[in-house]
Amino acid sequence: MINFRKGRLHRKWKMAFLFICQFQTLSLRDCYCGYHMEKLQRSVYILLFFFLVFAGLYFAAEFMIPVALAAVFSMLFIRLCNWFESKGIGRGLSSLFCMLIFISAIALIVFLLSWQLSGLAENMDSMKQRVVNLFTNLQHWLHGQVGVTVKQQDEIVKQQGQDAGGGAGSMLASFAGGVMGIMVNTILVLVYMFLFLANRSHIKKFILKLVPRDEKDTAGDVVHEAGKVAQNYLSGLGAMIFMLWVMYGIGFSIVGVESAIFFAVLCGILEIIPFIGNLTGTSITVLAVVAQGGDTKMIIGVLITYALVQFIQTYILEPLIVGEQVNINPLFTILVIVLGEMVWGIAGMILAIPLLGIVKIICDHVPKLQPYGFLIGTEKQRNKKTGVIDKIKQVFTKA
Repeated sequence: MINFRKGRLHRKWKMAFLFICQFQTLSLRDCYCGYHMEKLQRSVYILLFFFLVFAGLYFAAEFMIPVALAAVFSMLFIRLCNWFESKGIGRGLSSLFCMLIFISAIALIVFLLSWQLSGLAENMDSMKQRVVNLFTNLQHWLHGQVGVTVKQQDEIVKQQGQDAGGGAGSMLASFAGGVMGIMVNTILVLVYMFLFLANRSHIKKFILKLVPRDEKDTAGDVVHEAGKVAQNYLSGLGAMIFMLWVMYGIGFSIVGVESAIFFAVLCGILEIIPFIGNLTGTSITVLAVVAQGGDTKMIIGVLITYALVQFIQTYILEPLIVGEQVNINPLFTILVIVLGEMVWGIAGMILAIPLLGIVKIICDHVPKLQPYGFLIGTEKQRNKKTGVIDKIKQVFTKA
């Protein structure tokens, strides 16, 4: 009887032990599955967040583009506005002076372009005749290579012109609407810039009120460094564009390009759009040289000028003037430019790099986002400053 009870008691403990082990196994499986489900759910939320952000930026482009342009350009004048205020000038008047300087710079660029464009328009008739001759030679070449007669080509061109003629009125209306839109957006950018400069302290206090009290110092550093990055990048970019004007102007004048200053200013301004702007400016210059009747030597001279200027820009001007103010690797530079063009067009390509630089500053100061800041940035591989560019930097800093 005792053995039977002990046996029954042993079986009960054994069954209880097996039940506990099975329950713990199920609990561990549930925890493991719950952890992965939570991680997957977080990833889905992050993707949904980015999708909603970019969708909102795309559909609100007409409102957001002037605001973003004004915010970035106003950061360029914060230092100058502070200097005016240190001289005893009020904040509103200091902001107005900065706006007048900005408008004067734009007016100077427009004057240079219109001045050179008027000289280019005087030779427009001869350029049209050269283009017609080139088109005629192309027709004869197509006739010899493809077998399509000149008369058939003219009929095809005439048919295409008739098909496109119905949309000429709509094209003219869209062009006029585009010009009016540019004028309105320009006025909005100027007004927003003035208001951002005049109310920058109020905006900074608002940002600091959004974060907890123990993180206010970090948030203040982020705001300060973000503004500093935008200032240094835009001021360095402006100085580099001026140097490009000088180098392109000298090179195109030596080659013999008509209205060399116009094309130099155009190539320099297009440098605002990285990678694409310089290629576009040089392509326009080559086409203009062909229309002006330039020979092969002149075209080669333009290409040599472009290659020399790009070499000086890449290995001397960018390290010395722009430097590593926006420390972004080339992969994400290209990706953000393409994404900016898809979302906001040309304005997105202009704003892509400074905005990504501000995003990187935020990622570097938030512990959970630091891996993303590391991914966007470039990895420092040199500790000793032994390169040629570093030696040139040392010479300029000593001077």
